Parts: sequence; C-alpha cells; structure tokens
Amino acid sequence: MNIYDDVSGIEQLRAMMAAGEGPGIAHSLHFVLTEVDDGRAVFESTPGAFATNPIGTIHGGYAATLLDSACGCAVHTKLAAGQGYTTLELKVAYHRAMTVDSGPVRAVGEVVSFGRRAAFSEAKLLDARDRLIASATSTLLVFDRPR
Repeated sequence: MNIYDDVSGIEQLRAMMAAGEGPGIAHSLHFVLTEVDDGRAVFESTPGAFATNPIGTIHGGYAATLLDSACGCAVHTKLAAGQGYTTLELKVAYHRAMTVDSGPVRAVGEVVSFGRRAAFSEAKLLDARDRLIASATSTLLVFDRPR
C-alpha cells in the first residue's frame, strides 16, 4: 500500500512537492514538478550534457519525456483517490532545437477533457524567453488501481 492511496491525485502531487519528492524519471533527467492546479501541471529543467544526442543537441526524447510528464500530471490532478492513469498515445511536434545553451525550460500541461475512462491533455515546452520548443497532445486511460 502506498501512502498516497487514500488521497486525490492533486493532493498526491502537492504532498510530493511539499516533501521535495518526485518520480524517479524526474531525478534521472534533472527536472522538477514546480506547479500543480486543477487540470494543470508544470515541470522545469535546465537541459545539459546529460541529455545530448550524438550531434550535440538535446535529444528529442528528453523533450518528449518532459511533455509526457506534463500531460500525465495534468491528468493526475483530476484523479479521485484510488484512480490511476497511463498514456495510450503521445504525439510530439518539435518547433526548435534545444541545446545545452538553451537555458531553463518549462513544460506546461493542461487537461483538455477528463472522462470516466479516458482523458485528453496537451502540453507546450517553452524556453526562458517563452519561445515554443515543442508541443504535444496525449490520450490517457483512466482506471481504478488495484488495492
């Protein structure tokens, strides 16, 4: 049993933020959840050499992971106690390259619709000057977690 099993999704995320915790992927890729509200989640990071591809730019999978996390956690804010979700589909569009000189970035995710079994969300990855780096749409399955 998880300590978060009996609270809503937004309460889970707020408790994690207050405790300075986060999912393992956020630690591995050096990003942090900085904001949650009803149907909204924001992650921030500063891409570095740890996320480069062989040509020296930031790997597209890094942007996709930030966007997937923002889309997913935006949906997470809408969950009732005992519910979970998983990404069924993620579509990413890349608008500009990211490099180690891009500076801080933020992924802003928002719920488009939330139903009994499916949720739809979208996210934008922005640089420090609010320029669009990448965007995503996501379809997520909502389910009751086994006890």
